[in-house]
Amino acid sequence: MPWLNHLSGDPLTWLLEPEEPAARFLALRDLQDLPEDHPDCQTTRAAAHQQGPIPAILEQMNPEGYWIEPGGGYNPKYRSTVWSLILLAQLGASARLDERIQRACAYQIDHSLSPNGPFGGSPNAPSSTVDCLQGNLCWALVRLGCRDERLNKAYEWMARSVTGEGVAPASERDAPLRYYAGKCGPNFACGANDKQSCAWGAAKVMLAFSVCPPQARTPLVERAIQQGIDFLFSVDPATAAYPSGYTGKPSTSWWKFGFPVFYITDILQIAEALAAHGCAKDPRLANTLQLILSKQGADGRWSLEYDYRGKTWLEWGEKKQPNKWVTLRALRVIKAAFD
Repeated sequence: MPWLNHLSGDPLTWLLEPEEPAARFLALRDLQDLPEDHPDCQTTRAAAHQQGPIPAILEQMNPEGYWIEPGGGYNPKYRSTVWSLILLAQLGASARLDERIQRACAYQIDHSLSPNGPFGGSPNAPSSTVDCLQGNLCWALVRLGCRDERLNKAYEWMARSVTGEGVAPASERDAPLRYYAGKCGPNFACGANDKQSCAWGAAKVMLAFSVCPPQARTPLVERAIQQGIDFLFSVDPATAAYPSGYTGKPSTSWWKFGFPVFYITDILQIAEALAAHGCAKDPRLANTLQLILSKQGADGRWSLEYDYRGKTWLEWGEKKQPNKWVTLRALRVIKAAFD
């Protein structure tokens, strides 16, 4: 594994400790390239569904398939259905191993996916859709193992919302498919970013495209993917000099690597999105890779710099201390770039 030569220490032994089976499973699958049906992966993933954060989160789920409040699941942050599903996906949870996850996926689609494909506060409220919500949910549902055919429509809408193909302006309220106040235009334009392109949303959408089900990966989706790559490389990602809306300057959150990752984004996630589309070795990512490598400690581990302490179901480590979840995120990118 030549990518290990770029590390200042060996974090793999630490990540593979059996005491945290969820982190161990992700290291086996993503860093040691073991297939999910390998006996070690199967045993470890099963253990992750019996102990640790995955069962702790599922224990809080209502039997109907939602967390905290019924309905679209966006609020309250960050324990409601939307955020619980995103978090479970980041932990490597699988609907195949726990029927409750499949139930929750179906509940989310039933209560937030509009017929034309946008995810919002309810099936009848597509106006509440935004790129970060759309991308996060598409990615999470697919990664959790949801195979609902309605996701094909969600991916079609997401691709159209990027390219603008077949989507009317927000002012055309009678159009069957149009933009809205939040998702207000093509190329990741967002009302919350002063109607400018939003790289936070773009990162989520691009990660979702990277796990797009084969039957949904149409030429339209391919065009949207290329447009997304072009946008993320429209500046040096290490500078985060994307349109900054009302503030006029990049958020300081860009340079704080964290876990979990919800709608706030860091530069590491831009690298994750680009790496997921085969761009990890692109020379335009070189400064970003150096930034990522510069944040590792002498032991080859990355620290937690941004978190949601007291806002999610569990705590994910101490700030400024080595963190397995952040280290996993960083190593996936380093592996893709230097393997």
